[in-house]
Amino acid sequence: MQNIHSLVNHFLIAMPAMDDPCFGKTLIYIAEHNSNGALGLIVNRPTDLDLATLLDRASIAVTPARMAALSGWPTLFGGPVQPDRGFVLHRPLGQWQSTLAVTDEIGLTSSRDILSSIVQEKNPPQNFLVALGYAGWGAGQLEHELARNSWLTAPANTHTLFELPYEEKLASAMDSLGVDPTRLSHIAGHA
Repeated sequence: MQNIHSLVNHFLIAMPAMDDPCFGKTLIYIAEHNSNGALGLIVNRPTDLDLATLLDRASIAVTPARMAALSGWPTLFGGPVQPDRGFVLHRPLGQWQSTLAVTDEIGLTSSRDILSSIVQEKNPPQNFLVALGYAGWGAGQLEHELARNSWLTAPANTHTLFELPYEEKLASAMDSLGVDPTRLSHIAGHA
């Protein structure tokens, strides 16, 4: 079995030649990466569905005051896999029913208890992103895409992940590498 370099807690930055409508101009946070494949969330593509509406559709009771606070808070398109399933990327890690510990500080939770804590404001995570669906790769698939120059990789940082507006996240990740996106070629090559 080939030894892989794990990209957990890294960003994938779509190269300009990425013409897939799901992944073009995306920034993906990698939450899991091992010999079985990889899982990540697109963190810069908000949908038209706000969090208040999502909670209402999920039958999670929200007070009118909290509903007002959460309306306008976007739900992200996390990726094309299981687009009807919700995921919360958050910090701190916390103790939820179904959480993948990405780092000692960041978790990816798919259980409803985290949404209830956000709604009730009872020990909610300090920072969170709510997404529908995720991006997934089978064994060796991401490595193949990296070899084809489909993605740049950069260490993730919580400032870009949680604090910047969605439209600034991709540029911030590129800046962290010292890359000017206007100077990137749309044609991949290998030396």
